[in-house]
Amino acid sequence: MNIAILGASGRVGRQITGHALENGHTVTVLARNPDKLIDLIGSGGQLKIVEGNALETGALLQALNGADAVVSALSTDGGSVLSESFPLIVETMSQLGINRLVAIGTAGILDSRSEPGLLRYQSSESARKLTRAAEEHHAALRILETSELDWTLVCPTYLPDGPAEGGYRIERGYLPENGTRITTGDTALFAYSQLFSREYSKARVGIAY
Repeated sequence: MNIAILGASGRVGRQITGHALENGHTVTVLARNPDKLIDLIGSGGQLKIVEGNALETGALLQALNGADAVVSALSTDGGSVLSESFPLIVETMSQLGINRLVAIGTAGILDSRSEPGLLRYQSSESARKLTRAAEEHHAALRILETSELDWTLVCPTYLPDGPAEGGYRIERGYLPENGTRITTGDTALFAYSQLFSREYSKARVGIAY
């Protein structure tokens, strides 16, 4: 499979890139700092690095061209990266005839159990006082919901660095009850697996231990 990955140098994106290469896929990554990914060359598969970012239409076209599926592990970067890049990503994928997108979201945009009709970040379920990051992920969600893409949003709760531990739980639309954390390792493994599954097509998936 030809896989394009955005945010490949991040905590989760780098691990997804590693899994794809280890399994012999052709991977094209879009990176502002290609040097951060040079060490992955030769780890299996074929790695192509396009220098640029997801706000540059030309760079997106180059990185996504020929892909069978796209992974977005972009973070908010404390700004408006998601709300600005997702319209470009959707437009570029549509232009190139790519349908499948797996993206990393946040548990804040899952549905609230205690306050139906609200998302977790809008409800008392969230302990976070600052909602800027969740609002950015919500903006990306709204863009996906109005698109024709076959998308899956993997929504982890508290996300410490760490290897895959296994035994995690997943739930469509909600954070698994009493879920408090999930490692970057298990988040990456689950997200990678969704490239080969349509079980959660056009859905948000909560993931936690």
